[in-house]
Amino acid sequence: QVQLVESGGGVVQAGGSLRLSCAASVRSFSAYTMGWFRQAPGKEREFVVAISTHGINTYYSDSVKGRFTISRDNAKATVTMQLNGLQPDATAVYYCAARAPPCGGARAQYDYNYWGQGTQVTVSS
Repeated sequence: QVQLVESGGGVVQAGGSLRLSCAASVRSFSAYTMGWFRQAPGKEREFVVAISTHGINTYYSDSVKGRFTISRDNAKATVTMQLNGLQPDATAVYYCAARAPPCGGARAQYDYNYWGQGTQVTVSS
C-alpha cells in the first residue's frame, strides 16, 4: 500500500512562487517514478512534471517548462515541485502520483498506480 500526502498549496499573487511537497509512505521509494498532475476547474486532469526513480530524468509539460522544477529525495521519500512565475491559469488542484516498477511512461495518468488527495493552488491576478 502506497500513501501519498501533498502539502504546500495556497493562495499566491500572480508572479509569485510556491513549493509543493509530496511525502510517500512506501517501501523502496527509489523504485517509483513520481509525477505531478493538476486539474483546473472545469477541465480534465493534466500532466505537469515527472521525475525518474533516481532523479536522472525529468519530464515537463510545455506549459510549465522553465518555470516549474521537480526534485526528489529518496532518503526522505519525498518529491518536491518548485513553482515559479505563477499565473492565474495555474490555479488548480495539484496531485502527486507514483508509478510502481517497472519503469515506463511518465506523462499519462494511466502510467501511475497511486495518487494523493491533492493540494489546492490558487493564483490571484
